[in-house]
Amino acid sequence: MNRSPHILLVEDDREIATLVSRFLRGHDHRVSHVTNGREMDASLRAGRFDLVVLDLMLPGEDGLSICRRLRDAGTVPIIILTAKGEEIDRILGLEMGADDYLAKPFNPRELLARIRAVLRRVSPAGEIGSDAVIAFAGWTLDKATRRLFNPAGARVALTGAEFELLLALCERPRRVLSRDQLLDLTQGRSAGPFERSVDVLVSRLRQKMERNPREPELIQTIRSGGYMFSPEVAPR
Repeated sequence: MNRSPHILLVEDDREIATLVSRFLRGHDHRVSHVTNGREMDASLRAGRFDLVVLDLMLPGEDGLSICRRLRDAGTVPIIILTAKGEEIDRILGLEMGADDYLAKPFNPRELLARIRAVLRRVSPAGEIGSDAVIAFAGWTLDKATRRLFNPAGARVALTGAEFELLLALCERPRRVLSRDQLLDLTQGRSAGPFERSVDVLVSRLRQKMERNPREPELIQTIRSGGYMFSPEVAPR
């Protein structure tokens, strides 16, 4: 990314917002700070942002509702901030389309690392090989544009995290991949993985891709093993 990433921080705690804004600006990021959903909407209408850092505990409209709105409206990446130990909020946030999460209290360096990782995932690839477009079971996945098309040729919208998980599965078809392996492949986390995040993303992919998500044919669950992508995958 040639220009400095522009981050929209939605956080009502002034102390946290000041700390995070100062740290990110010191590491070549532009930061705009707002305190609620109404201010966020105004900022999004006025400018372009590369990523939204969204606190879930906000005055007025709560962060989960805002996260759902953001995902329905477009593909801007979202990192949610949750209270320490609030696992259900993290799960709901991921289900509603967040790309990553971070529990409070957190080190600003960890937030910076998460932001960089998400931006790398959603940025267009620099060099794309001859298998930039791959096909499976009538579906088409374009690695260059990060787009998924169903057998009828219609585009299916994916979040950055969903795309990375699907790509990891497509590149390793008919292999059993554990949750830890999928976390490492998609998010680069080798310590303290939040395994439920993989389950949430798989569930979201199944809702978008499977004829019957309750009886998946593409992404199969392997008992005590993880997941396996069952179709044959080939370059197109």
